[in-house]
Amino acid sequence: MRTIPTSSDLASRLRVDIARVARRLRQEAGAPLSPSQTAALVTIERHGPLTPSELATRERVQRPTVTRVLGRLEEAGLILRAGDPSDRRSCLLTVSPEGSDLLAAVRTRKDAYLARRLESLDADDRATLDRAAAILERMLEEGGE
Repeated sequence: MRTIPTSSDLASRLRVDIARVARRLRQEAGAPLSPSQTAALVTIERHGPLTPSELATRERVQRPTVTRVLGRLEEAGLILRAGDPSDRRSCLLTVSPEGSDLLAAVRTRKDAYLARRLESLDADDRATLDRAAAILERMLEEGGE
């Protein structure tokens, strides 16, 4: 008979496993970006155009940190800055076509890696992971980002 783990035990196991999956996906991505740069680029793509302050708030980091990250993304040609019509002291950030292409390539590599790993599982295990993914999505929606 299988015992049901405590919430604390399951949380610990999931934390470690999710971190390992995230690390492996970063390795498979082959992107020339740090995790912070990738996260900022994805956030700009998903929620942009954004001001640097809005990006800092969404990423839950200090403004100086965002400024450094944005400098690197701009040097690489992955973001574009435009004047903010509602605040002349600020700018609006968008992802450049090169940034969009890079994100698409990274996603393709990550998805291909996961698809290869999933192909080795039987239908029951894939169905279990599908259910787990739905549960994780629901947990994240209910708990906020």
